[in-house]
Amino acid sequence: MSANDKSILIVDDEEGIRVALAKFFRREGYEAQAASTAEEAIALAEKSYFAAAVLDIRLGGVDRGAELLAELRARDPDLCAVMVTGYGSVESAVQAMKNGASDYILKPVDNARLLEAVKRSVEIARLRRDNAYLRRELIANVYSHDIVTSDPRYRSLIELADRVKDSEATVLLTGESGTGKEVMARYIHFTGSRGDKPFVGINCAALSESLLLSELFGHEKGSFTGAVERRIGKFELAHRGTLFLDEIGDMSLPVQSKLLRVLEESSFERVGGAKRIDVDIRVIAATNKDLGELIRRGEFRSDLYYRINIVNLRLPPLRERRQDIPLLADYFVVKYAAKYNRPVTGISPEVMALWSAHDWPGNVRELQNAVNQAVLLCRGGTIDLATLGSAPQMEALQARVDDDDFSSFSTLKALRDKVTARYERRLIEAALLRNGGNKSRTAEELDVTRKTLAEKMEEYGLAGLKTSSASRDDTDSA
Repeated sequence: MSANDKSILIVDDEEGIRVALAKFFRREGYEAQAASTAEEAIALAEKSYFAAAVLDIRLGGVDRGAELLAELRARDPDLCAVMVTGYGSVESAVQAMKNGASDYILKPVDNARLLEAVKRSVEIARLRRDNAYLRRELIANVYSHDIVTSDPRYRSLIELADRVKDSEATVLLTGESGTGKEVMARYIHFTGSRGDKPFVGINCAALSESLLLSELFGHEKGSFTGAVERRIGKFELAHRGTLFLDEIGDMSLPVQSKLLRVLEESSFERVGGAKRIDVDIRVIAATNKDLGELIRRGEFRSDLYYRINIVNLRLPPLRERRQDIPLLADYFVVKYAAKYNRPVTGISPEVMALWSAHDWPGNVRELQNAVNQAVLLCRGGTIDLATLGSAPQMEALQARVDDDDFSSFSTLKALRDKVTARYERRLIEAALLRNGGNKSRTAEELDVTRKTLAEKMEEYGLAGLKTSSASRDDTDSA
């Protein structure tokens, strides 16, 4: 036990019992404070922390102890309490337990039993605190729902998610593989009204039809060969929480039919079972397929589509939100440097230019893997071209330099200058095109001054770049 777990409050209106219990617990190494009335106990609780309390149910001739327990636990829900009384009754015991008592002991008090009850209660409270801490750590480190973006279009998606996250509406997340659909699903769940309830996910493409049915709805013992015991399905596990159906476009038509029925009736039967099970769940579905095309081909039910498509969020590929690449890269550097206890603190401008110009066909997941590899391989505090040179990711990135002969560069600086110039030009050109030639918006997106942008445009021969939507108010020299 820690020092905090050794603080105890004793409340009894009989002076002899109160003093004797205080002395007993002090001999056992506890920091015991005593009170004779509920008012004195509350005053002590306002000034000191107590891990446990020993409370007499009758104080001043009335059953004030249960009420006192409720008041103390309102101030500290983790407080453990053992109730003692010379007037035992079923009613008083039930009321004490309802108010949060962890044990109930009759007078005359057996000190050894009371000590054991207090120790057990404090240990249970400590385990609850540890479990709560581990759950918070699990959510923060495994069930990550941090969304890193400065892209206006992506921010509008987050705003829409915020408007519906507390509702019961089903959400359909669409977009290419690796765009962060599961992260968005977690964001909706963990920041919404169901955030303290289960988040249960299943990949519908990873299982056969029979296994998917068993995973979703569970099965009874003996319902099929190999069903040696009852299994609880994802729907039951997600009760009062969120069920995330990833790759729903790969779900077979028979399973789609059963899913639609559950969504409409909020109940189902386990495979091989007859008992109807009611559930309260919020469904979030995701797919990288065109469900409209699947409907036209008869591979996806239109009625299920309309049922899951109450709110549709299309997550853009990373190449459409390039300004987020540096933010995401820095975020993943911090994450993996902490995970591997590595002294990596940043990314060189050359590598950042290289990454910012890459199309990332695997989207955020591919960038995350690239940073993960780079942090592991980095020999110093900064991820540079030498780091990437020993990473598998570098092969694909080097291929983007239009078949340049890297053997012609005699020094790393010469290679770095060449790569930086090539990708700076492409990055600036792409940003200008996205912003219709508007240099102010382009400079803001690239996080440089208009003067620096103008110098770079001149250096790379982009000063005369024409776009169909160039702003008339932005044609002056920077």
